[in-house]
Amino acid sequence: MKKIQIFLAGIILVFVISIISLDASGQDKIKWYTIEEVQELNINNPKKVFIDVYTDWCGWCKKMDATTFQDPKIVKLLNEDFYAVKLDGEGQENINFKDKDYKFIPQGRKGYHELAATLMNGKLSYPTTVYLDENLNMLQPIPGYMKVEDLEPILIYLGQDYYKNVSWKDFIAQNKSNN
Repeated sequence: MKKIQIFLAGIILVFVISIISLDASGQDKIKWYTIEEVQELNINNPKKVFIDVYTDWCGWCKKMDATTFQDPKIVKLLNEDFYAVKLDGEGQENINFKDKDYKFIPQGRKGYHELAATLMNGKLSYPTTVYLDENLNMLQPIPGYMKVEDLEPILIYLGQDYYKNVSWKDFIAQNKSNN
């Protein structure tokens, strides 16, 4: 009888640990929104916006998803300071952003989405991370794959408003001296 009780207690313990780890893993993921959701959320709770412009065929985009966007520091910074958006640079759905309709433009074998082209200033390069302020105005598009150590200071600089009072050069110099 005692062996059965120990066995059942072990099963219950494994079950409880599994439930806790499943719950904790949900907190370790970036909460991704659509651009339409962000516009609605920003009405009552303004935040800066981080947009990951990607394509399905982009290897560096997939690598960023698998590495950079899985890092707990990046997840925390994005979830706390930004609304994070995934935008398919070749998506075919119409998007209304700031009262303007953007659509897919067929070109060659694929095409591009007008909103992606607008946010990237016409330079279709994937991945590109785009940063908007709380009023959905452009702060900066930054093309290219980013490792955690590349993205983290940018998220801090823009997300925590250092950019309003400190130049990027001074911010980086100050943070290097603090490390």
